[in-house]
Amino acid sequence: MTSAPAQPRPHVLLVAAPFQSHVNPLLRLGRRLAAKGLLVTFTTALRAGIRLSPGDHDGDGGDAEAGAGRGRLRVELLRGGGIWAPDDPRFRVASDMARHVEAAGPAALEELVRGQAEAGRSVTCVVANAFVPWAFRVAGELGLPRGMLWIQSCALLCVYYHHVHALAAFPEADAPGSVTLPGLPELEADDLQPLLIYASGQDLWRQMLVADLGRARETMSWVFVNTFDELEHSTIEGLRERLPVIPVGPLLEPDDADGEYSSTADDDGCTAWLDAHPPRSVVFVAFGSLVKNDSDEVAEIAAGLASTGRPFLWVMRDDNRAVLSADALAAACRDRDQGKVVPWCSQGRVLAHPAVGCFVTHCGWNSTAEALAAGVPVVASPRWSDQRINARFLVDVHRVGARAPTPLRRDALRERVEEVMSGPEAEAMARRAASWKETARASVCDGGSSDRGVQAFVCLLYTSRCV
Repeated sequence: MTSAPAQPRPHVLLVAAPFQSHVNPLLRLGRRLAAKGLLVTFTTALRAGIRLSPGDHDGDGGDAEAGAGRGRLRVELLRGGGIWAPDDPRFRVASDMARHVEAAGPAALEELVRGQAEAGRSVTCVVANAFVPWAFRVAGELGLPRGMLWIQSCALLCVYYHHVHALAAFPEADAPGSVTLPGLPELEADDLQPLLIYASGQDLWRQMLVADLGRARETMSWVFVNTFDELEHSTIEGLRERLPVIPVGPLLEPDDADGEYSSTADDDGCTAWLDAHPPRSVVFVAFGSLVKNDSDEVAEIAAGLASTGRPFLWVMRDDNRAVLSADALAAACRDRDQGKVVPWCSQGRVLAHPAVGCFVTHCGWNSTAEALAAGVPVVASPRWSDQRINARFLVDVHRVGARAPTPLRRDALRERVEEVMSGPEAEAMARRAASWKETARASVCDGGSSDRGVQAFVCLLYTSRCV
């Protein structure tokens, strides 16, 4: 008697918007799914500057099943349909890029899905970032279940969902007021500015957000969120009445989530420089890949860091560094021990280094999650999008930092750094931050709250019920 043929592994197709901050969390979710035994393929319209892990580049070569169960995934880039070449200069304008991918992506994605079926690995479901509504349309037309990965906080998802569906009375643009939503503290008008809810109805990103969330309850089988239950429990529970929310975060590199600093992340000598400093002594400054500080603010930050007398590691992109005079930079650094300036570093791994005692941040969600997972108190200087809400939670709810004015000024920066590193509440902040580190780490370990969400999804793909 012959045995029945083995059931094929469920195949999850991940579709990312071509931004590094969107690519990274989706890749990390994909690796976790692959580690659970699923076949996972990642795709995006690759453009210059996007980093993909070399270990994930299987493409059409080799055994498609080889990495299953070991956290590897396949990468097949979107091709055809007139997709621009990665080095096309038109990719540099975010709105032009989004419109192009919206127009060319559907045909390329449909071709990719059909190619997978012809290769004997039919796609089981599609999981895409927010802000790629065309991917959800294609999946629906092909009859594939759909899941969204929301890469920001559940709090922001709650705000946007309630606004899109007119479920709460929000203050008018540029007017005082507040709004109270399920599972959230009362949010003042300042916390909500300048979110997309106040953008023009013709704004491209607002239109994509409305497309993503307008029918999410009817069309999305899963809404994965880059958070963990312990961090946003009440918000998650409140939103679950309306959306199938599954917390799967923090979606960090394994070394970052484990809180261990890897010497392989020695970017521009950062490892050796940090190794030379005592625990919790270094001020780490980074404002992400999009914030552009004007010349006055850059000079104020430099002077403020110098005035603390503390060693600092400052990630300053070339466009920001170009507006700071060599003399001002030299005065800030004084010598190699006082300050080190680099154009880029592996932020999560730097935060995990024991020498780092304070993180001056714009409070983007990736930076917020990395700070909590590393147990590092913050000086919060938010700019736009979700950053003000994230700062509100870090400072007022989780109480792991101090709020600084935006733009930063030297005296305010010095005062907030001292408050976080040596002020009356500094030790209490450090203890609370350390507690969040342990909780974040536990959430993604076997049996943790986020791991259970991932496992439940895997079980659903294998069978209608998990025994």
